[in-house]
Amino acid sequence: FKLNEFGYFFACVYSFAASSWVVAAFWIVSLCVLLSFGVCAWKKCLRKDKDKKKGKEKSKHVRCVCVQPLKVEIKKETELSDIQPKEDEKLGRLHFTLDYNFTDNMLVVGILQAAGLPAMDVGGSSDPYVKVYLLPDKKKKFETKVHRKTLEPNFNETFTFKLGGKTLVMTVYDFDRFSKHDAIGVVKIPMSSVDFSQSLQEWRDLQKAEKEESERLGDICLSLRYVPTAGKLTVVILEAKNLKKMDVGGLSDPYVKLHLMLNGKRLKKKKTTIKKNTLNPYYNESFSFEVSCEQIEKVQVAVTVLDYDKIGKNDAIGKVLLGGSVAGTEQHHWSDMLANPRRPIAQWHSLQPQDDINALIAPHI
Repeated sequence: FKLNEFGYFFACVYSFAASSWVVAAFWIVSLCVLLSFGVCAWKKCLRKDKDKKKGKEKSKHVRCVCVQPLKVEIKKETELSDIQPKEDEKLGRLHFTLDYNFTDNMLVVGILQAAGLPAMDVGGSSDPYVKVYLLPDKKKKFETKVHRKTLEPNFNETFTFKLGGKTLVMTVYDFDRFSKHDAIGVVKIPMSSVDFSQSLQEWRDLQKAEKEESERLGDICLSLRYVPTAGKLTVVILEAKNLKKMDVGGLSDPYVKLHLMLNGKRLKKKKTTIKKNTLNPYYNESFSFEVSCEQIEKVQVAVTVLDYDKIGKNDAIGKVLLGGSVAGTEQHHWSDMLANPRRPIAQWHSLQPQDDINALIAPHI
């Protein structure tokens, strides 16, 4: 019986010990969980503080970088510094003479040479020529021959004017076969400042040339080809561009008329089709003339661009005269054709007022 009581007592003590161990384990686990929660909360607080600090640092950094006005001002200064040397760039000098012929009442202008011209072409050179006329008339214009690939051309050409203008203009251009000729620089001489009692010979610096937009009548591209064995001259009217607006709607109906001329007389006449409502017509139309080898140096080809009108007269937009006796780029084109027989030579030409060209041909036209 005592053994049973002792066993019962031992069993109670064992059960109580077991239950107290469970309670202790429970509290230990609870403490661990609480500690882990505390550590997590503490880490989150530290991260928030770090994020706040980083956010402040980023905002400060952005404010320093995005100072747009400073960047714009710096760009403007660099752009101005880049442009300034171009404005101060030397355009070269022109050597010329002025003389007055009291007997014939004529002004004689001699274009001698140019020096120090800037390179206008990709190859580091230019193809210079000089255009000479009097203001404000501008009806009588002369051009020197084109000198290929040189910045120091020797022209040695003279031109005569009836003294009636107020200012003599001598503009140096860079010749370009397939685009508009670029003005290199200009020299202007007021006639009131010239002492005609003695000859004048001097060098003058070229000044920046003003754009002649008001004079622009358009440009025409044409090809010349001459076959000596067949005595055949072929003119191909390729296209025109930037023609003067002749109609009320701001467009034109252009066509091209060609005249083969000899000693001021019209020998043959041809014309292209009419292109409606355009200032940039494309033709690609070919015309042939029979010209012997003896006549090819004497004949001229007058190319006139006109605006077609159903009701009234067809108004001339502009004109170009080609031939061996013509000065300037038109004469250069003709010489290239003769130097390259059986080969078509294409070139752009600036249209001139019809009256100016007619004055150069003869009173027969």
